[in-house]
Amino acid sequence: MVEHGKGEEGDVTAYAVDAVRRLVAVDAEHGARAAVPLVRAALRGLPGTAAGPRAHPARRRPSGAARGADSDRLAALAELYEVAGWILFDAGHYRRAHRLNARALALAERCGDRWTARLTLLNDSMLLAHTGRPRAALAAAARARGPRPLPPRVASLVLIREAHATALLGARREPRDLLARAGSRFLDGVSRHDPPWAWWLDEWELLGHRGWVLARLGDTGGAVPALHRAAAAPGPSYRHLFTAQLLAALVRAGAWRDAERLVADLAPRAGAIGSARTTEVLGRLARRLREPGAAPPSLRDAAVFLLESLPATGPARRP
Repeated sequence: MVEHGKGEEGDVTAYAVDAVRRLVAVDAEHGARAAVPLVRAALRGLPGTAAGPRAHPARRRPSGAARGADSDRLAALAELYEVAGWILFDAGHYRRAHRLNARALALAERCGDRWTARLTLLNDSMLLAHTGRPRAALAAAARARGPRPLPPRVASLVLIREAHATALLGARREPRDLLARAGSRFLDGVSRHDPPWAWWLDEWELLGHRGWVLARLGDTGGAVPALHRAAAAPGPSYRHLFTAQLLAALVRAGAWRDAERLVADLAPRAGAIGSARTTEVLGRLARRLREPGAAPPSLRDAAVFLLESLPATGPARRP
């Protein structure tokens, strides 16, 4: 991290920018579990904060819109909390991630950083869906949409989040319509109005989420090909989640041979998976498959090997 003095504006801003760069790089390469200790260190080491993340930077200024250097500081801190919230979510620290999302959103709104605010809401929508709160997830996505038209990539992400939430709420046609609209907006290409963080929505990300939503709807025939292509594509570490969702879809479809081949391929490298969301899905599947009569014997044996190969269940030590 950058050297700093005693909480000067430039020091805080530079520190936060450097911390974000490091955290994003580690998360993409090694996964969220590996990045959690760096999140802890980054938040505790914020310049001018004796209590680290417990001291709310937005409360150190008079009320009203931030300007100039103060606005830059709050924007940098908002991005740091957003990235930290994402990492803690993928590492399985759900309550802490939600609190950091709230902090990032407050800071982003205070300094007028609409794009970080939207990204935070989109992250929180995914977290809320994952933790069984689809109505809240849908509300967060709607808030990210806002009253004005969005550039293509951001609009696609909002539609994807809405598709997941509506599928979890039991809708049948609406999630498919939302996926179709997300695909259409994606094909509009990258706009100069799209924020820099929208880079990670590529065709494989879109395809993976399409397969995942279809799997939520019980359409394994549509889900499996999409998830297979997304899982086979290169990308950030967290995309192992598409592999886990592919295995779940294969099991649901009773495609035992394909499931066994996937488990055999996945198990030797399962210990290096850095996404707790992914290992949670794989662990649940493996425990289900090893039950007597749940699957053919060879797949049960493979599931036992997978379960033994996964990292320790549950999130890492609370940061």
